[in-house]
Amino acid sequence: MADNITMESITEHERILQEIESTDTACVGPTLRSIYNDQPNAHKRFMEKLDARIRNHDREIEKMCNFHHQGFVDAITELLKVRTDAEKLMTQVIDTNRRLQEAGREVTAQTEEVIRCRIQQRNMTTTVEKLQLCIPVLEMYSKLKEQLESRRYYAALKTMEQLENVYIPRVSQYRFCQIMAENLPMLRDEIKEISMSDLKDFLESIRKHSDKVGETAMRQAQQHRTFNSAVVRQAGVGHYTKPLYSLNGQTHTHNTLTMDDDSEYDDYADDEILTAQDLVDFSPVYRCLHIYTVLGDRETFENYYRKQRKKQARLVLQPQANMHETVEGYRRYFNQIVGFFVVEDHILHATQGLVTRAFTDELWNMALSKIIAVLRTHSSYCEDPDLVLELKNLIVIFADTLQGFGFPVNRLFDLLFEVRDQYNETLLKKWALVFREIFELDNYSPIPVETEDEYKLVVGRFPFHDAEIEKQDFPKKLPMSQSVPQIYMQVKEFIYASLKFSESLHRSSTEIDDMLRKSTNLLLTRTLSCCLQNLIKKPHIGLTELVQIIINTTHLEQACRYLEEFITNITNVSPETVHTTRLYGLSTFKDARHAAEGEIYTKLNQKIDEFIQLADYEWGMAESDGRASGYLMDLINFLRSTFQVFTHLPGKVAQTACMSACKHLSTSLMQMLLDTELKQISMGAIQQFNLDVIQCELFASSEPVPGFQGDTLQLAFIDLRQLLDLFMVWDWSTYLADYGQPTSKYLRVNPATALALLEKMKDTSKKNNIFSQFRKNDRDKQKLIETVVKQLRSLVSGMSS
Repeated sequence: MADNITMESITEHERILQEIESTDTACVGPTLRSIYNDQPNAHKRFMEKLDARIRNHDREIEKMCNFHHQGFVDAITELLKVRTDAEKLMTQVIDTNRRLQEAGREVTAQTEEVIRCRIQQRNMTTTVEKLQLCIPVLEMYSKLKEQLESRRYYAALKTMEQLENVYIPRVSQYRFCQIMAENLPMLRDEIKEISMSDLKDFLESIRKHSDKVGETAMRQAQQHRTFNSAVVRQAGVGHYTKPLYSLNGQTHTHNTLTMDDDSEYDDYADDEILTAQDLVDFSPVYRCLHIYTVLGDRETFENYYRKQRKKQARLVLQPQANMHETVEGYRRYFNQIVGFFVVEDHILHATQGLVTRAFTDELWNMALSKIIAVLRTHSSYCEDPDLVLELKNLIVIFADTLQGFGFPVNRLFDLLFEVRDQYNETLLKKWALVFREIFELDNYSPIPVETEDEYKLVVGRFPFHDAEIEKQDFPKKLPMSQSVPQIYMQVKEFIYASLKFSESLHRSSTEIDDMLRKSTNLLLTRTLSCCLQNLIKKPHIGLTELVQIIINTTHLEQACRYLEEFITNITNVSPETVHTTRLYGLSTFKDARHAAEGEIYTKLNQKIDEFIQLADYEWGMAESDGRASGYLMDLINFLRSTFQVFTHLPGKVAQTACMSACKHLSTSLMQMLLDTELKQISMGAIQQFNLDVIQCELFASSEPVPGFQGDTLQLAFIDLRQLLDLFMVWDWSTYLADYGQPTSKYLRVNPATALALLEKMKDTSKKNNIFSQFRKNDRDKQKLIETVVKQLRSLVSGMSS
């Protein structure tokens, strides 16, 4: 066993030694460590084995050295022999080198000079070549400076582009070129700032010149309107639709005009070649646009320009506070707006994309809404119809001008209908003053005509035809007062004034006819009617004036058909057209006449009341005076004279007034008898009152107004008559017996009325003892009164229940 272990150790040590001999020194560590991991004292045996191996190698080295020693000795001997020859050769080489250096020193100096000259020559050639490359760069940079000084910025940008892309890259290694390249962006920024400053100056300039540009454009539109009208009148072949305009240097029209003689309008046409370019220098815009386009920043420029123009549009659209006071205020406002959009239209056509049609349409729609709102507000302040009419003409020219540049203006013409309503309102206010002045100056008496010329003058102003009056000899009187022809002429003047607004609105004859009729209806039904109603209600207008007013309205009513014919002749629209509006003058004058009739009734009753207030009855008188009261006779005389004036009125009006007056008189007399403040009435007073009623009945039977049938007018006093007869005859038995029967003699006597009057007489008999002379002979009469009173009270209580 031990021998086996020993053999294995020897074999392992042999392997380790072989590994050490064949392995790199760095890897020996693990091999040596394995020695100590084996059995105890293994390293000693390994050391023994290692020593034996070393001794073995030493013997081999010694054998090899012994084998090569003779050759080494021989080599050393040979080297010693060569040493002497090498020293000689070295001496010769040094000497040869010295002599060669001395001989080539001059050649070397000349060669160095040649080399230096060659280098200089090469440098000069290179310099010339480089300078030839640099000179164009410098020339271009100098050209750039000249262009900047002469404000030729677009050309300068092109020069910069060439410098950057062509010239500077060739010599980019030089510092001056680097400085140039660094300066170019700053120069571009400087150009941008300068061009933007020019643009700002341009924007400020066109803001100031917009008024002049707009004025020129609107004047052209107005002149072309006149021109086309003249062509239509003279040649009779042209048809005016929209005005001509000079647009961007070319004259455009929306339709072709045929003229018999073009030479007549040559000078006129020459005056029309005024464009926005003639009044405004647009070069800053073009220049700035090109500059920003070249710089690749066109979008920034477009946005800035549009933003600034929007701001300017808002400023232009802002009116002055007192614009509505004068037509010049409106004209300046329109001129600025037209000038603004003429400039924008020119920019739209002269540049590609700086402004677009969508942008201008957006601006116009915004402006149109603002313009309409401004005109609505300011036109509402206008009280002068002439100013409103001039405003309308300005709006028409304004609309036609912008329509010529392609802007839609239908909403402006729609606005004109609102302005027309405002114009009509101002006309109505003006004519209200005219009507009031006519009514105030009227004498309300028939028009006297002394001669036939005067008659023709009147009928020439007012359509009056009356065969009977025409047969009369001069001098004669026309039934209406002087206000009638004046009112008729003023209505025609109003129609003319209303027609002025309809001109140039591009409306059909039917629409114009409808507008005229509607405005005339407003004049008749509102203004004239209101003036007539106010006139009728004025306190100083008496019965005579009211009678004349009724006559006047009758004639004005008859003249309405002539006004319709007048409008028809103006518009050439047949009144039989389906949609033709009728004049409402008939109802207006009828209403005024009815109001005057009612006022006549009222004033007549008021006059009767004034006379009644003069009554001074002595209610306790013993017997009557034997004649009617003075106040009543005066009242009857007044009524007679008044009803004579009424003969000019229509029959029914006079009859109604007469019947109303008699009824009011009868009612007033009855109220006088039954006045609660009147406590006592004597029989003498009853007799006196009866005399007055008799006079009233005589007046009624005298037929103060013709046309009454039988005793119709007398029936107004029937209540008074039956009451007085009852007391005068003292026929109480008949009254009480027949009460309630249709055939009763005292059918109109109310028991309450009879009781009230009887009690007044009963109180008088008690106080004044007026029946004292009969008491002894006829005591039954007092008892009869008491009995009658009781029976009347019974009737009254029966009626109330």
